[in-house]
This record gives sequence, structure tokens and C-alpha cells, in this order.
Amino acid sequence: MKKIIIAIDGYSSSGKSTMARDLARRIGYVYVDSGAMYRAVTLYALRNGMTSAGNVDKEVLVRALPDISVSFMAAGEDGVQHTLLNGEDVEKEIRSMEVSGMVSPVAVIPEVRHHLVALQRKFGEERGIVMDGRDIGTTVFPDAEMKVFVDATPEVRAERRVKELLEKGEEVDYDSVLKNIRERDYIDTHREESPLTKASDAVVLDNDNMTIPQQMDWLLDLYRERVK
Repeated sequence: MKKIIIAIDGYSSSGKSTMARDLARRIGYVYVDSGAMYRAVTLYALRNGMTSAGNVDKEVLVRALPDISVSFMAAGEDGVQHTLLNGEDVEKEIRSMEVSGMVSPVAVIPEVRHHLVALQRKFGEERGIVMDGRDIGTTVFPDAEMKVFVDATPEVRAERRVKELLEKGEEVDYDSVLKNIRERDYIDTHREESPLTKASDAVVLDNDNMTIPQQMDWLLDLYRERVK
């Protein structure tokens, strides 16, 4: 069976990373979380004093890009594929609200996007890959054989995000998470460089009222259709 590239785009906290990771495992493909790559760069900026009052020192961060390496470690006993920043496992840190609050301002910087898109395209050279993000089907892999755009209301996404963070032991409240999601939606859809938008040939998956097993059945059906 031929190997293809599967691009899954969608809004923040729409569940696209979970479904992309599970789909890759089910069909034996490599999974790449592009959002984790932007979060890792954001963590680097936070650690190195490149942010202040919600703003990013663009010039300093751009100069540092050659020194920023983002890679992935195969899933261990926890079943999670961990993100490495310059060789350090930062999977837990990049999921914090502090990083969530700064990742969109970092992701709009053209040089950051160019740097990470080049890395993402290298991951797909051998095909047989599932990658999720916000511009995978439009910018990173415009010729991907299977494109999915995941949609859900901000309120549903906020509920999911709160549950996820509480399970990880973080103290969060629904209103602040919802505010963060709406702000990220605006930034992601209005940025000049590769804004979040549905590719013309992407299939929309509205998962507001779908269970995870139902989503997986939907994705597997579409995958089987695409590889015929």
C-alpha cells in the first residue's frame, strides 16, 4: 500500500493532536506535532528573556534561531511522543498556560515560521507521515493526499483544555482558558504569514459532538479512501 502525507489542521484545542497521534499509531505512520515545535521555540524565548508584557523581542529571537533545535523522542510508557528542545525533554513545560499565552505572538514571526517549516518538510521527505498544525495543508504540504480541517466551538475547546490542564495538576479556570483560546484564534486567523485557514481540498471534521472513537472511525474511513 502506498504511503501518503496526512495533514490535519484546525483551531487551538480542537483535539487535532490527539487524533493525529492516534491515527499515526493505528496505520503505522510517523506523527509530528508541529504545534509542539512552535511551543518549544516559545519556551526558548521565555527562558532567555526574549519576552516582556506579552511581546516578543523579534530581532533577538530571529538571531537565535540557528541555535534552536527541535526534535521528537518516540513515545515511552506514557504513550506520549515527547518534544526535545536542544536535546532536553520539555514536553510538560511547553503545555503550560505561560507558553500557551505566548505561542501565537511567536508563531506570527515570519522567520520563525520559515525555520520550522523547513524542518517540518524534512520530516515528510519519506512520506508515511501524519502532521497536525495550522498551516500544514496550505503551506507545509500543499500537495498532501489527505487533508482534514478540524473545527469545534471555542466553548467546547475551552472545556477540553481545562480538563486536560487539571489532569496535569495545573490550577486553571474556564474563563481565562476561553479568553486565551479566542485570542489565539484571532491571531492565528489574522496573521500575515500562513494564517490558519481551511485548504480548498480539505475535508471538514466538526467534532463538537463526536467521541474519540467516532472521530477515529471517520479518519480511518477517509484514509482508506485516499490510499486506494
